[in-house]
Amino acid sequence: MSIAAGKRLGPYEIIALLGAGGMGEVYRARDPRLNREVAVKVLPASFANDPGRLRRFEQEAHATSALNHPNILAIHDVGTNEGAPYVVSELLEGESLRERLERGPLTPRKTIDYAIQIANGLSAAHERGIVHRDLKPDNLFITKDERVKILDFGLAKLIERFDPNVPQTDIETRKVQTDPGTVIGTVGYMSPEQVLGKHVDHRSDIFSFGAVLYEMLAGQRPFRRDTAAETMTAILREDPPQLGTAERPLPPALDRIVRRCLEKEPARRFQSALDLAFALDEVGSTTQPSGVAPARMSRVPWLVAAAFAVIAAIALWAPERATRPAPPPLMRLSVDLGPDAMPDPLITAAISPDGTRLVFPFRGSDGKRLLATRLLDQPKVVPLAGTEGGVQPFFSPDGQSIGFFADDNKLKRVSIQGGTPVALCDAFIARGASWGDDGSIVAALNNGAGLSRVPAEGGQPQALTKLDEGEITHRWPQVLPGSKAVLFTAHAPTINSFEYASIDVQSLETGKRKTLWRGGYFGRYLPTAGSRGHLVYIHQGVLFGVPFDPARLEIEG
Repeated sequence: MSIAAGKRLGPYEIIALLGAGGMGEVYRARDPRLNREVAVKVLPASFANDPGRLRRFEQEAHATSALNHPNILAIHDVGTNEGAPYVVSELLEGESLRERLERGPLTPRKTIDYAIQIANGLSAAHERGIVHRDLKPDNLFITKDERVKILDFGLAKLIERFDPNVPQTDIETRKVQTDPGTVIGTVGYMSPEQVLGKHVDHRSDIFSFGAVLYEMLAGQRPFRRDTAAETMTAILREDPPQLGTAERPLPPALDRIVRRCLEKEPARRFQSALDLAFALDEVGSTTQPSGVAPARMSRVPWLVAAAFAVIAAIALWAPERATRPAPPPLMRLSVDLGPDAMPDPLITAAISPDGTRLVFPFRGSDGKRLLATRLLDQPKVVPLAGTEGGVQPFFSPDGQSIGFFADDNKLKRVSIQGGTPVALCDAFIARGASWGDDGSIVAALNNGAGLSRVPAEGGQPQALTKLDEGEITHRWPQVLPGSKAVLFTAHAPTINSFEYASIDVQSLETGKRKTLWRGGYFGRYLPTAGSRGHLVYIHQGVLFGVPFDPARLEIEG
């Protein structure tokens, strides 16, 4: 029976019924103590009849509430009302992934965006020993600001009455809206070990993740059959239909990720959600299928791009030489690059050293991506022939050449006037590069390795930085003025968020490395008026600046 508006559940005042289903009813409510609106899910009273089951649920709810991850629904409280348990969580505005998929499949770019967020949330839960066991589009929610939230962590265990003598396939599971003949709502997303009633661990979630990823791309479930029995047989014995068509191309690397998630044997899948997130990030940073409209970028890359734009704007008014008599007046500007500019999942544009020209990814007349330039005071966009598939462009110190990562796994350079690009070296990832005034380029070229240094005229890259124990990436380098040192972001996978990365600097003369700041990423040095300069970086969606002496390589505030 629905709870009337105005009634209280503990301290929470009911406002309205939001929905109902097999797991109970969900209400919009107000918490007068904190003057905020929350969601209250009231579970069936039958759950209270099993003390052990209820106790496990409370333990799971408390464990989930301790996760505090942006991609997991935040649990605020648990309680009981007239014998029925309830859960209090943050109130979300948006739609479920199931509702979104009813309008059709997603673009590869949007799929990667959502998938990285889901993988990040799973990684945070798995690190605390929490396995979802019921991952599916119904339990994934897309907020109005395009953040994906994983719902019902812990509730999957609540549904299962633990009895070592009862096979898992006989345990009661939650029903959802299903196709005719489908009895169990979650069967289409179960891992083979779940179907067989075997022990499951975090790798079972990775299989379910693969099924969701497939559905986002194809618009249909990978093992869809007419009955639950046929579906379970397909999960155990068959491979899903091929992804990607001529009309709807799919990056081969993305298809390989889906296939690896859906391996029958857990040992053949990704062994952690963190590895999965990084694999998706690699695909998203280098691939844009032709004819596919770009989607919004995931949060971390978007912040990188936004910070780059702010940093570029700061550079326009920052004095470039200490000999300048006075800084120019503060200038704020917004540059409309037009409908054919193509946002990329990492840095979308670069500004020339003199602050007059931009280079950015652009959609050519054939629909394919290439690089283009534009003077800030003119509307004309000039495509650069030969830069097809180029990402993460960067200028030479004199502003006459542009370096970029090409889609044939090469680092290249091209004249600002156009012409045939010159391949400098192999580059198997695109994680940033910087052109020093000593005639060399520092770049992130390979997975599982530090930064490399390569002559600007081309040649064999030389290892520059070395990963410390536990680190998995060095990226986004910036060669400091005079080519005396390089800034970069270092990250270890102990916490799956660049918010906990460090900004390091290494001398190019002595090779000595030190950490300048922990708890930030995408560090950039800027000369600023009245000081030696500032180190700016991103932390929790905010651009910070701290005084920095590039000669001593020291923070000064």
